[in-house]
Amino acid sequence: MTLHEHDVIVVGAGGAGLRAAIAAHEEGADVAMVTKLHPVRSHTGAAEGGINAALRDGDDWELHAYDTMKGSDYLGDAPAIETLAQDAPEEVIQLEHWGMPFSREDDGRVSQRPFGGLSFPRTTYAGAETGHHLLHTMYEQVVKRGIQVYDEFYVSQLAVTDEDDTEDRTCHGVVAYDIKSGDVTGFQATDGVILATGGDGQVFDHTTNAVANTGDGAAMAYRAGVPVEDMEFVQFHPTTLPSTGVLISEGVRGEGGILYNDEGERFMFEYGYASNAGELASRDVVARAELTEVNNGRGINDEYVHLDMRHLGDERIYDRLENIIHLAEDFEGVNPVEEPMPVKPGQHYHMGGIETNENGQTCIDGLYAAGECACASVHGSNRLGGNALPELIVLGARAGHHAAGKDMETAQVPTGPSAKSEDETSLETPVEPGAVGTDDEDIAADGGALAEPRTVVETAVERERQRIENLLERDGTNHAEIREDLQKAMTENVNVFRNEDGLKKALEVIRECRERYQDVAVSDPSRTFNTDLIHTIETGNLIDVAETITLGALAREEFRGAHWRQEHQERKDDEWLKHTMISWNDGTPDLYYKPVILEGEDKEYEPKVRSY
Repeated sequence: MTLHEHDVIVVGAGGAGLRAAIAAHEEGADVAMVTKLHPVRSHTGAAEGGINAALRDGDDWELHAYDTMKGSDYLGDAPAIETLAQDAPEEVIQLEHWGMPFSREDDGRVSQRPFGGLSFPRTTYAGAETGHHLLHTMYEQVVKRGIQVYDEFYVSQLAVTDEDDTEDRTCHGVVAYDIKSGDVTGFQATDGVILATGGDGQVFDHTTNAVANTGDGAAMAYRAGVPVEDMEFVQFHPTTLPSTGVLISEGVRGEGGILYNDEGERFMFEYGYASNAGELASRDVVARAELTEVNNGRGINDEYVHLDMRHLGDERIYDRLENIIHLAEDFEGVNPVEEPMPVKPGQHYHMGGIETNENGQTCIDGLYAAGECACASVHGSNRLGGNALPELIVLGARAGHHAAGKDMETAQVPTGPSAKSEDETSLETPVEPGAVGTDDEDIAADGGALAEPRTVVETAVERERQRIENLLERDGTNHAEIREDLQKAMTENVNVFRNEDGLKKALEVIRECRERYQDVAVSDPSRTFNTDLIHTIETGNLIDVAETITLGALAREEFRGAHWRQEHQERKDDEWLKHTMISWNDGTPDLYYKPVILEGEDKEYEPKVRSY
């Protein structure tokens, strides 16, 4: 059996994974990155807009923290938000020292521009390709430091002990399918495993996310016993291209781009959606406004609105937004220098994810998570544009440092079932959620506390090897139709606008998909470069993630941030100022809640009505 041993194993090589690996290496750890994609192909490269950080006179981390808490609709946890705002400037300066090619003003200062929901123009950027340059800058550091990268290794399981109490379990490593050789390989971590696997946008069929964003990390951690947090909060970006879901950066609106309806009205102001901020209101507000225009008969072709940047002038567009020209031309046949672009909301980001604290720790010893797959609750119910990239570098760095043994302040955000404040007792579902039958193959590895770490990893490898052999050898259903039905149901019923009937319909479809998945088989029998095998495993992860999103959305009976409920058109702080938690209990999802932490370092954030 092939078994690789390192101090710290980082799963995923996007922005969070790269920063975590560098941080662990800075502490002297032997670090390895295990990733299904080459690092510079990671989805972080699609982040166009910029990185929020308080860098200038007139701005400070307290303002950044307040904007973030307000944007979260007061569902973010203050210790995590303040950590993000405090650490972001240092991390951005570090990127600058590593060679990040930030755009600059004529006086040599790093350029910053306005973004939605910000009280100060603190979004630092590199043209319209900030994420691309971020990936390359940090990957150069990984190469320079000699950090081992196992690329084209698809991690499919965690190697975790099997104590009854989740908080007594330990993660000793991961199991991966070597795409190039076809081997099932074990990776043992002496100090810790950091999940940095990105988002889960492929749950929906209209998304800005890459095809590789299938919720792998969240699903693995969930099945190992780690609770997932606030999964109902899914961000739909207001400006995606209708035919493909390709993202048009918020940088366009940050530079002064204008949204118009079919009647040529600047509807963000005309109809009072955001009378002060207009197009630069928070993303949840703008996305709902666009769809309201379409639903009220003022959409273009009953589907989208127009985003116009022609008035910015050729020089400014080519200097700051040149990439947008190519995207609009290539995917919609529109030259935005000469005509407006068609845009509509598309799934973009998941605020929810693996429950962690501000040091990236989960409730399982030795298991960390960072980036979009994680939820330290820096975004709450809605993420501000420009806050994803600082989350990657700030919380990625903190996870890497802590996993490698750095002495850090005790985290203030509690994790695990012991943080529970109340159980969910009233939720009625049309079907039984969770595993089909009682034999759950994805529970933690055998052995418990008495097992040697190597034994735990070897047991997990053998179990996964057998699962893959079964998928390759048996006859059955191909995953593709299951995935398609799942994505359509989520897009139709768990989108920007939600209601009880639609959410229950989605749960019924998810159950049908889960039952069909029991007979899933891989049509390609080859052992190497078997993308059908990978997609089959990914589809199982998507089913688990979709179910947690929908259960959380059905349980939360209020309107908060990105979560709109037809039957509940107000924010209910007295009842719902709490996090929705879901844990996998022997194949059955358990819903419970824990309090939101509004008390920060020197202040308490009082929930207020949001206005932009």
